[in-house]
Formats: sequence, C-alpha cells, structure tokens
Amino acid sequence: MIRGLLHRVGMAPAFAAGMIMATAEARAACPIELSVYGEPGGGAEIDFTPTGTSATVTNTFRLILDNNVVLNGIVMWTQGVSRPNGALMYKCPEGDVTGPELAACTLWNGVIYTTDEKGEVGLLPAEGIEAPKTLILPDLGPVLDHSAAHGTGGFSKVPGDVFTLKGCQE
Repeated sequence: MIRGLLHRVGMAPAFAAGMIMATAEARAACPIELSVYGEPGGGAEIDFTPTGTSATVTNTFRLILDNNVVLNGIVMWTQGVSRPNGALMYKCPEGDVTGPELAACTLWNGVIYTTDEKGEVGLLPAEGIEAPKTLILPDLGPVLDHSAAHGTGGFSKVPGDVFTLKGCQE
C-alpha cells in the first residue's frame, strides 16, 4: 500500500534511498560496548558488554567457545605508553582475589588491536566509540591451545587471533 502510494507521487526512489541510508547508519552506529564479533573460520564469538563505573576497567567482554565454555574478559589501559591490555579469565574465584589466584585463572593477556575498513591498524577504543571492523588478539589461539580450558571437559576448537564484526546487540 505504501509502495503504491510512493510510486504514484514519484517518491519510491527517494524512500528506498532513505531506507538504505538509515540501515547503514544503524549499522555504523554500533558502540564497542554492544558489539559482537565472530571468528571467520570457526565458531568462537566475542560479545562486549557495558562495563559500568569501574575506575580501571575500560571494556568488558566474553569469549564464547564450543562446548559452552565462556572466558570472561576485561581491558585496562596501561600507564606510560598507553595500550589496551586485555585479559581472558576462566573459572576465577569470586570476591576478593589475590594476585596469584588471578594469575592462575588468567589464560591470555595482551594488547588488543583493531583494523578499519581501509585496513588501518589501531587500538581497541573505549566505550561509547564506534566498534571497529576487526579485532586482533595476538597469540590467542596458541595460548588457549595450551590452556587448562582446552581438551577434556573444556573447549575443543582452538580459535584464531582475528575476529570480525558480526553485529550489534539491541
């Protein structure tokens, strides 16, 4: 009905163009804290969530692997040469955690890099900034391959180091 009315008044092309632009804007407006990334060749996924009011943690995310294994991730920017240092943890104790306890449950840590549509390399943005096209977590696959979460009772498919933007959570 709307399409017929638009054709009669000659607005169908303008309406279609407006719908395409609105869809592109909605896709482009995804902030990092609502972004979802997938591994191109496998089933691993990274889901970011809003961090809240932490003074030190700038981003919060989960790495979801096969066999329902979920690694909890945080990002804290380093001092001095400022870098987004990510950490993935598995089965950490609740409450106040000591340094050795945290080290024992941390499976991966490192700088998280990004790339844009032009292939330019950057650093993971803070919350409120548009989600980059690609995430790179250097050495994630090899480190997780040798982790306590891999194998019997854990995940079986080792993820790669590169994840591409799949979408935005509502």
